[in-house]
Amino acid sequence: MPKLLTSLLRYRGVVAGAGLMAFSTLLALEHGSSDEGLAAADITPEVVTQLAAELDVDPSASGTWLVDFVEPEDGEGGSEEEIAGLVDALRSRLGASTIDPTGFYGQSEHLFRLRGSQQLALELLSHPLVEGVEPELFYELPSQGASAAEGPGEDDDEAEARDGEQPRFEPNDPMFHLQWHMEQIHAPQAWAKTTGKGVVVAVIDTGVAWKDGKGVRQLPDLAGTEFVAGESFINGLPEGLDDHAHGSHVAGTIAQTTNNELGVTGVAFGSTIMPLKVLSRDGRGSVAGIANAIRYAADHGAQVINMSLGGPLPSRVLAKAIEYAHDKGVTTVCAAGNERRSRVGYPAANKHAIAVSAVDYGRALTFYSNWGKDIDVAAPGGDTRSDKNGDGYPDGVLQNTIKIQDPEHSDYLWFQGTSMASPHAAGVAALVVASGVTNPDEVERVMKDSAVHPAGAKWDEKFGAGIIDASAAVDRAKEHYAPERAGLLGLLTLLGLGGLGLAGLTGRRRRLLGLLGLGAGAVVGSGALGCSLAYGLAGAFGAFGSPLWLSAAVPVGLAALLLGAKPLRSTLTGLSLGYAALLAHGAIVLPTLLTGLPGGPVVDRLWLAGNAVLALWLARAISR
Repeated sequence: MPKLLTSLLRYRGVVAGAGLMAFSTLLALEHGSSDEGLAAADITPEVVTQLAAELDVDPSASGTWLVDFVEPEDGEGGSEEEIAGLVDALRSRLGASTIDPTGFYGQSEHLFRLRGSQQLALELLSHPLVEGVEPELFYELPSQGASAAEGPGEDDDEAEARDGEQPRFEPNDPMFHLQWHMEQIHAPQAWAKTTGKGVVVAVIDTGVAWKDGKGVRQLPDLAGTEFVAGESFINGLPEGLDDHAHGSHVAGTIAQTTNNELGVTGVAFGSTIMPLKVLSRDGRGSVAGIANAIRYAADHGAQVINMSLGGPLPSRVLAKAIEYAHDKGVTTVCAAGNERRSRVGYPAANKHAIAVSAVDYGRALTFYSNWGKDIDVAAPGGDTRSDKNGDGYPDGVLQNTIKIQDPEHSDYLWFQGTSMASPHAAGVAALVVASGVTNPDEVERVMKDSAVHPAGAKWDEKFGAGIIDASAAVDRAKEHYAPERAGLLGLLTLLGLGGLGLAGLTGRRRRLLGLLGLGAGAVVGSGALGCSLAYGLAGAFGAFGSPLWLSAAVPVGLAALLLGAKPLRSTLTGLSLGYAALLAHGAIVLPTLLTGLPGGPVVDRLWLAGNAVLALWLARAISR
């Protein structure tokens, strides 16, 4: 054993280096993106035509086309003047109203709506200034998505006391006991840990009755919910207001005002809703407006997007918008569709969208839910035809919403559909983000890893990874990374083994105190025993909080202030070593995207890796 220890100390650099390489590779593989949805680059006219033939639908039924010109600033060729010249030429040739920008972002993103023949569209597709041309598709509410049953009215019965292994938050909303769907995903246990405070969730739908307006009244059970200003991307009510009922119900599932002695609860009731209206009073809207809303949400601070809408065919324009949002750190959650077929609808089947199927009270796939290879998770969608729990009411999803197409009156209604399943998942995503995990890929991974499959399978086409579990997801977000950081900390400690942090200390007592200081600093710096303090502070200091706190600036600053105090040298060494492990883990896994740095995830990883090296160097420098 002494010989083995001697050899280990002698070759510790080689052992630690090999261990770091192997461990880093394992982490990268475990945390790699598993999203196999359809990417924008793969959506070609041939793909759309083939899929349309399989489904017996006409993609060009609208008679209009979306023309996506190249982006000169992205190096795709052309210039602003050349694009403007081509647009003017088309107007001169075909009429002034033939081609126009598609509203929000239409001009800046060079996305135009063309009224013309398929032959003209194909002609434009071959033009060097045109990146893509596609039929203007119209998405809508999933069929049966607004199947509703009348609510019970106010119910003064107290919710039954429930025993559980984990602490629960018991809301005083009088109809909470009718929300079996909140119990199914263990929302009360999650609320004891977080409510999603500070997270902005964009509801891209028919709008939300979030305030009083002309012809619309604020929902009573949204009066205490936080909102940012809404926006409309379609004709109808302005400011993201609802004239249908669907969007308000969806918003209620996510963030209904909770613990207000009124009505019902929401999954992430501490979160903030961004109401974006893209569907008309009849529940229908263009993919151009939906794509614009996605970009708007990403540019205006949304961290989660819910889309309980869709269609059978993919849109390249919409897929690009989802990818744009993903690159800006937004998690997108979508309904799988209600056509009862083994094919997930769009945009749920797009890359970087979390596709959600629907289960009933008995945790079985509902009779209406789509399923297929693109399903990521399942969530309660309800069944208004049945009463499996025997409470005397339908087993739908119960929320406060306006009466159908009557925005001046409201009620508590049971809806069913994957439209209802999706906002449960979006609410859980908000809870995960509030727990410190903001990278969309990691949010999705946490939700999948914490989901519970009814049959114990790892994945299948009906449930994906399983039914979402809000409490388990929050626990995983807060605690899952600690062992990984501890592993990196151990390897980095081995790399610097040999009196690290104990320089200048003599005597058994001082060396013991030095070891304790080294260990304490390392644990605090790395977050090896739980949620990292650095990540918490990074989220609390605005746009430039994460580049500051997730850098070597903290140990460097403390070393500059305290290095003269010899008893603290070992603690400072440990803190620097811990920070090196924390930053190295961030560079590999990237649980949180850094705000305030341009360039996206690649730049984030380089920043974290470079600062990890600096923190490790600092640890060695202090210890000498």
